[in-house]
Parts: sequence; C-alpha cells; structure tokens
Amino acid sequence: MRGVGGEKLIYKRCAVINLIGGMYLQTNVKVGDIMTRDVAYVTIPGDREQVLEILREKQISGVPVVKDGKLVGIITRSDLLRNPSENQIAMLMTRNPISVTPDATLENAAMLMVEHNIQRLPVVEDGKLVGIITVRDIINAIAELDIMEDVNKYLASRVVAVWSETPLPVVGMIMELADVKACPVLTSELELAGVVRDKDLIMYSVVEDSLHHSDMSSASDEDEWTWESMRDTLKLYYSVSRIKLQDIPVKDAMKETPTVSLNGAYVSEVARLMRRKDIEQVPVVTASNRLYGMVCDKDLIKCLID
Repeated sequence: MRGVGGEKLIYKRCAVINLIGGMYLQTNVKVGDIMTRDVAYVTIPGDREQVLEILREKQISGVPVVKDGKLVGIITRSDLLRNPSENQIAMLMTRNPISVTPDATLENAAMLMVEHNIQRLPVVEDGKLVGIITVRDIINAIAELDIMEDVNKYLASRVVAVWSETPLPVVGMIMELADVKACPVLTSELELAGVVRDKDLIMYSVVEDSLHHSDMSSASDEDEWTWESMRDTLKLYYSVSRIKLQDIPVKDAMKETPTVSLNGAYVSEVARLMRRKDIEQVPVVTASNRLYGMVCDKDLIKCLID
C-alpha cells in the first residue's frame, strides 16, 4: 500500500436537480470512488526520520500511522514542528484520528474536514487502512460536477494583502503572524498584481545555520544537489519564520495567478481552474482588476454541505 497512487480518478455519474428557490445536489459519489488507494504510511515503533523520508520522497505533508495493519494515528509536518525534540512516532502522532469508510458520501467527508479543519481523512474498513482522501481529491470531484452556484458565497473570511514593494522578509512575517499560506499582491493603484505563496518564498530563501541542527541533513560540500535537497525539505517542513528571505520586493517573488470575475464565476468552474493550475487559492476581482476576495479550496468544499 505504501506509495502515492490515484492518478486517474473515476467518478460515478451525478445528478443535479434544480428546485424552485435553490439547488439541491444529489450525488452517488462515494469516498471509495475517489480516494487514493496506494497510501504512503508509517508504522510504529518508528522515528521521525522515517516520517521525514516519506514526506520528502512523496512530496506530501502528512501520513497515517499503522500498527499491526490497523490505523492508530496520523502524523503531519505540523506535528514534527511542534515537537522538535521528540523522535518517536508514537509520541508525535495524533492518536485516534478522524476517519471515514469507503462507502461514506463525499458530503460526509467534506463535512468532517470543514468541521475539524483538517486536510485529509484516512479511509478505513474493519479498522484497516484502505485509502486516504484529501481536500484536493474533493476539489477534483467538484470540478466534475456541474455546480452552478455563485462562488462568491465561498469567499475566504479573511484575506491578507500586501503592497508590491513590500520587502520579502516583511511579507514572510506577515504571512506567519496571519497564519496564511498565500497573499494577494497589490500595486500602488490598488490593482491585483499577483499572488505570493509560501512555496514562492522558499525559492528566494537561504538556509540559516540553526536549521542544520534540526531535521536537515546535508553533505559537507554544499553542491547544487545538496541545496536542492535542503530547499525541498524546507518546502515541506519549515514555516517562513524559520528561513532567511532575500531582501527584495515581493513583486519579484510573486507568481501571476489566474483570477475569476466577481460576476459570473461558479463553483465547478473555479474547482476546474484549481485542478488545472494546481493551486489552492484563486483571487476574485472586479471588472477594474480590483481585488474583491479569495476562494480557497478548503472553503470551496463547503458547497457540498451547505
């Protein structure tokens, strides 16, 4: 089961029924239809190096923990950061994680993720781990549904924007304090210039000496391969406060991000955009390119339960 699969997602046919006064979405999509079956996981007893190796190799941020074939916990990069001196998986993991069965509905899974503010759910059958479903999996499923609901209903409750000339270290601190993974970047004319993400900041970072004494391991000669390996590790395990950012304007580090219009964008359209561009946030703009809000994947899945 160890590994990452699920490249091809199979969706059962869904029916959308329009009723007077609103929309009622009736779907027979089950968790088992879209979950990843070839799951990367760790076992106990074990140590954090095993977790780091799998997270780094698979480019993921969390894995289930199994003992004797049974699901006993889940461990994420946040768990590793919260307990930097702890080494044993059993002490780092979250025990008795929230899980679903393969025959649970997509709505059930979305409700649990929203209610508990989590990104992934282990899928179990008779106590055994058989798969995992993530917010991204649900977004991919929504993209296949013809949900015509106005996306403005699912705008993020909090948006933190920065000026395009703001120094990158200041942006990093703002994102850290606001606990956001992306910030819209505005020009002096208050137009949207782009979006900067935590992953973008990493590309303009340098490794602090203090990081060498935690979960980073490197060769004595810091060649290109060493740096790339360290930067990949940073992408997965370190918040922006733990790296040193270059003193450049944020406009030089941001990415141009596709936007959707304030008028006319609907849920499945935005989900398809997220899937196609491999992004978690989409800015919503007015006709004059003024930022109106942001749609995040974790908010968009609420369309299944509202």
